[in-house]
Amino acid sequence: MKSETKFELKKIGLIYTPYENTAPYQPVEEKEKEFFVIIDEEFAAGVKELSKFKYIYLIYVLNKSDKTPDMTVVPPWSKGKPVGVFSSRSPLRPNPIGLSVVKLKKVAGNKIFISGADVFNETPLLDIKPYIKDLDSKKDANNGWIEDASDFEHLALHIKGIPHEY
Repeated sequence: MKSETKFELKKIGLIYTPYENTAPYQPVEEKEKEFFVIIDEEFAAGVKELSKFKYIYLIYVLNKSDKTPDMTVVPPWSKGKPVGVFSSRSPLRPNPIGLSVVKLKKVAGNKIFISGADVFNETPLLDIKPYIKDLDSKKDANNGWIEDASDFEHLALHIKGIPHEY
């Protein structure tokens, strides 16, 4: 017997980026371009005290894809190795929900200026959560299957979005 529960989520704002048709795989610090979030007026009071945090989580809808997700994917840095979608950062997921950690530059009313985000322009925002150093940074975290790669150090540069020589 298949049980399916549906949820209704509300957009709380929009994420604005320079990306229309392509976006980076992970958030990349972009100094030349402007990235910001505009919170809908009815939720504007929710940003009170947010400016005291250095990083925030953006939780958003991956609304630009109409492809059906596969449960096995081949991430761009996996050198052809298939992994489960839940073992990847693939944007093609059973529920089109994205998550990015971005640097919070400033809050001006309902406009939040951020570092580079890996989302398309006018992406619907579902939620913001503060990144709290002692809760969100796990000292014993690892890189899972990515550590098995023979050129892990090079792959780590791609994953982090750090420019480098190929």
